[in-house]
Amino acid sequence: MRRQFAATGLIAAAVIATGCGGSTADDGATDQIVLGESQELGDFNPMMGYGQQGVSPIYEGLLRPAADGDSRVPDLIPALAAEAPQQVADRVWRLALKTDVTFSDGSVFDSADVVATYRAVRDPQVAAEISTDFAPIVEVAADGPDAVTVRMNTDADPSPYLLLGLAPSEAIEAKPAAEWALNTQPVGTGPYRLDSLQPDQAVLVARDGYWGSEPQVTRLVYTHTPDDNTRAQRIAADEIDGTNLPPKLADSLENRAGVSVTAVKSADWRGVSLPSANTFTADVAARRAMNLGVDRAAVVRDVLSGRGEPASTPIASVYGDAYDADAQFSFDLDRARQILDDAGWVPGPDGVRVRGGDRASFGLLYNAQDTVRRDLSVAFAAAMNPLGVEVTPRGTSWDEIDTRLDADAVLLGGGATPYSIDSQVYDALHTRVPDSSPYSNPGNFTAPGLDALLDAARRSAPGPANDARYREIQTVYESAPSAVYLAFLHHTYAARSDGWTYDAPILEPHSHGVAWGPWWNLPSWRSDAP
Repeated sequence: MRRQFAATGLIAAAVIATGCGGSTADDGATDQIVLGESQELGDFNPMMGYGQQGVSPIYEGLLRPAADGDSRVPDLIPALAAEAPQQVADRVWRLALKTDVTFSDGSVFDSADVVATYRAVRDPQVAAEISTDFAPIVEVAADGPDAVTVRMNTDADPSPYLLLGLAPSEAIEAKPAAEWALNTQPVGTGPYRLDSLQPDQAVLVARDGYWGSEPQVTRLVYTHTPDDNTRAQRIAADEIDGTNLPPKLADSLENRAGVSVTAVKSADWRGVSLPSANTFTADVAARRAMNLGVDRAAVVRDVLSGRGEPASTPIASVYGDAYDADAQFSFDLDRARQILDDAGWVPGPDGVRVRGGDRASFGLLYNAQDTVRRDLSVAFAAAMNPLGVEVTPRGTSWDEIDTRLDADAVLLGGGATPYSIDSQVYDALHTRVPDSSPYSNPGNFTAPGLDALLDAARRSAPGPANDARYREIQTVYESAPSAVYLAFLHHTYAARSDGWTYDAPILEPHSHGVAWGPWWNLPSWRSDAP
């Protein structure tokens, strides 16, 4: 969970038709899309989290998400599996596999590839940053060449853990994932293969022998453009066909001819982690007061241009009966001040609260390249001023942030695995467990009884009883919060796609760049041209 703390224009139709940049390949063909990518190119490796939620042009998982819009948690339907998981014993499930499927290198897909991929993601030698996301899986074993069994440590259906992109067993390496050849030479069963990779450009082409629907978009070009303003300028100038943008920049293109702006709901949250080594933030009363002292609706309105929803916990309203509307933090500045007064934090000569020799003061770090995190950090610091809490935002690198989690607050994001409410919540709220990322509950604060509730919820199957358990989790968390969650983002994209129809975007996880949005299911893109 590294670097994760983990609107208007929403699309509700299953198929959309919008405007086009008309990008062409060197031979004049118009069946390519050029996308401005904010993220560095490479790391095309499932162990690095690439395509973890079953959405990738290169890889496929046993299952994939599917929905007719972004207003609900997607269904998880067979991809490389031939059917949905079938329970065959207590906490054991069997999946038959599709046959006659090949990887982009020509090798045949079978159960050995599934076993090798899932063994690697939990292998300490591989050191996959996403390893704890698969903690409920005890073992994936072959049941002949065309089926696998999945043994769980929970009564829940394993489906949310079966989206991981699968690689050939021959490509699995017994060394850290960051050193694997797959990072720059990916091999998957998906509709596209990597044709060329340079630091500023990656070209994917539709591959021969794909088992599924043949894509009409035959060439996909990612051009690395890290600066937000430059990407906005490039799509305005018709130099690229699409990109992701911060909400305010996306708004600036709303009325641009040929450009459509799309905002997609997500379970991708932003929040402020609180350091354990700071006396003020280590005080549960201070953490409660800060949660009451921030106007989340104003943050969504002013920072996100309305493209988001307030967040008090990692559990969003999209989770239905598991969401407790009464357990959210309301904005109550007077109550926040009273809590601090009662806890002995009183205003000092300069207006900053003190208790003994300690000040209600801390630094707030954010990734300097992320303008949304910058703006959220500044807004949070401003919200704390009336409380007498001094917050000093500072942009820096992730390398420095890695070393400062105990001493400084950090503007983090999370929600990388939202199709399981357990995965969405467990690492964020539970006391850190062995192999946890330090970004999972960085302060390691936990309300009394919360760990036991989270453990019980993880062990249990979905249903009314577990929904009630998650509502209780929110109530208990409210009594002793570990962080200050601010908002669930609506991811904003600008596209030129006149003459194409495609599947509506679905509820998105924590993500950056152009892997999702209008381009999440590229084989669904169909040209209107005769």
